[in-house]
Amino acid sequence: MSHSTISLNTLLNRALINLKRSNELAPEIEAVPKDSAKRQCFALKSTCLGYQQVVNHQAHTLHYAIKGLGYLPLPLLESLVSYLGGPTSKQYLHADAHLRLILAINSKLKTPLELTPMPKLRERFAADAVAMQSPKVWQQTGDTLMNNIKRFRKKGEVSVRWTDKVIANADDGDMTIRCYQPDASTYRKTIKKGSVHNPDETVLLFFHGGGFCIGGIDTHHEFCHALSQQTGWPVVSVDYRLAPEHPAPAALKDCISAYAWLAEHCHMFGALPSRIVLAGDSAGGGLSTLIAQQLTAPAKQAWADLGEAGQDMFALLERLPQPLAQMPLYPVTDIETDYPSWELYGEGLLLDHDDVAVFDAACLKNSPLPRQHILNSPMLGDNSHVCPTYIVTSELDVLRDEAFAYAEQLKTHGISVRNYTVLGAPHGFIHFMSIHQRLGLETRKIIHGFASFVREVIREQGQLAA
Repeated sequence: MSHSTISLNTLLNRALINLKRSNELAPEIEAVPKDSAKRQCFALKSTCLGYQQVVNHQAHTLHYAIKGLGYLPLPLLESLVSYLGGPTSKQYLHADAHLRLILAINSKLKTPLELTPMPKLRERFAADAVAMQSPKVWQQTGDTLMNNIKRFRKKGEVSVRWTDKVIANADDGDMTIRCYQPDASTYRKTIKKGSVHNPDETVLLFFHGGGFCIGGIDTHHEFCHALSQQTGWPVVSVDYRLAPEHPAPAALKDCISAYAWLAEHCHMFGALPSRIVLAGDSAGGGLSTLIAQQLTAPAKQAWADLGEAGQDMFALLERLPQPLAQMPLYPVTDIETDYPSWELYGEGLLLDHDDVAVFDAACLKNSPLPRQHILNSPMLGDNSHVCPTYIVTSELDVLRDEAFAYAEQLKTHGISVRNYTVLGAPHGFIHFMSIHQRLGLETRKIIHGFASFVREVIREQGQLAA
């Protein structure tokens, strides 16, 4: 649920022009020993100063520019943060200068979301989000001879292939899903050609964030690629319909339809219907919590409020298998209560009060359901039988405390819950996983933690069945 309404190019250009004027890097690079740290700084400076405005997001120029800034000397980073009026280390104790520079850039670029038509906002968010991703996650073997030459990989690294499929959404229209599959040839264990290597027999269904209004399978491609690569599981990412053209609960219904499709076709991924796990960030995290709830305790009257179509959806929910576990990342769980984090982090970050108001209105204004409805707010429904939950929160996030409240509610019901809070991280931090070193490490740690959590659930279920 973020974001700036224009490209990051403009402000990066301004910052780098200021960098050119700095006297701190005055000596010529040729005069510095090749193996020195200062020589590396000069090389990075040259890369950053060679930054060009992004014309095509697939060039990933933004990835190199922002990542390169993080290697600049600390005094220069702090100078850039100060120049852009960014937050100080005293304001955000756990956020380093590089992250505070990213926040400062975002703050300078943001304009009120209501001033930008939603289609234009989607286009700009998609361009920036993809341009920040590492180009290597967009590379996969193809049909040509050169593409089929084995790519260089680090020892133990798993390559991932993906393909887009079109399935039916909740209203029988077309909906795209992106299916990620770890390449079996990268595993040491020899298996039959054409078979699927999935020892956990698990598949993950992912719902992207973006306030139910922006975002898509491209904006979250890097994270889904990492999920599949690290866990070894197939991942299916859902391109559900967006508001305001399709207000709530269209997104929820589409994601349930995607779950139903996956339950029927999970054998294609070497997975069992009983081992579907859910994940999503922000709005997608909210969808995960709603689906986990409705698959375990479907609310008959709530779905009846949608008429015959709602009754059909209720009947479908009763037939579907329950999910094995879920991982909501900084999710939307309570659309009404004002928690302390609402005031603490509602201004100057990637998601602020005004952003929430715009997304909220777009999603709910023309909804057939009242605002305070079980199918809009997970905290209002029956969460007493929800699947084991690994919930991720960001310290510097307006939504932080409602995620804590959701976790506490599950615990009171005896649900297995683990909460991982990333200190110094803003809402939407997974978009920085390849441009900010610490957030990249944190993201990998989160994925590893969730995989271990799910495998523990599988072991416990096996022991109970024995």
